[in-house]
Amino acid sequence: MNLVLLTEEDFQQGNLVSLTGERAEHIIKTIRVKIGDSLTVGLINNLMGIGIVTELSNTTVTLCVELNSQAPTPLPVRLILALPRPKVLRRTIAACSSFGIKEFVLINSYRVEKSYWNSPLLQPEQLNKHLTLGLEQAKDTILPSIRLAKRFKPFVEDELSSLLESSKGIVAHPYADDHCPKNTSGHITLAVGPEGGFIPYEIDKLAEAGFQSISLGPRILKVETAIPFLLGKLL
Repeated sequence: MNLVLLTEEDFQQGNLVSLTGERAEHIIKTIRVKIGDSLTVGLINNLMGIGIVTELSNTTVTLCVELNSQAPTPLPVRLILALPRPKVLRRTIAACSSFGIKEFVLINSYRVEKSYWNSPLLQPEQLNKHLTLGLEQAKDTILPSIRLAKRFKPFVEDELSSLLESSKGIVAHPYADDHCPKNTSGHITLAVGPEGGFIPYEIDKLAEAGFQSISLGPRILKVETAIPFLLGKLL
């Protein structure tokens, strides 16, 4: 935890914050603060700053908080991701949140197991938990948005074209002829399929919506490996 992420409900009086639960336990047992120590803090979807420890018990930490700095600049990327298995999704959204991606769309694909859509992880509070882990890691306060698109064809045909009006559409596909471009300018809408890629029908529909298919080479990469590789080359 490189940043203590706060909510409006944490503020008890003025600029005093009282923390209990997992955050307090981490501050007390892992960071091992003392009264007078300072911590980097941030208010969700708001400013960042410093919190000075003013009171300390076995279960509670009280901070005097001053918020005076902006969150880091977001990454100019919208990620459209074929829903992976839950344990991969947890790691992926936490990592992408730490990269600074602020908009996710989880979509269906022929190669996505139907059972994945029944995972408790897709509940908003669970998704936000893992997005928050990424924010705490990267010292960021702006919570990303995630939407679920369970039907591939209606989403691609009815919504994708409008999303690309001010964004360049790129789909990672292992069998594409074009290699991944470097140092791409402007906003990118990046689509990443399941391991093995989208099926040809899905690639064709994405192309109709305005997406360019690109390849990272002959190796088939796992989703959580391919995304940082793509971001590093594109940006």
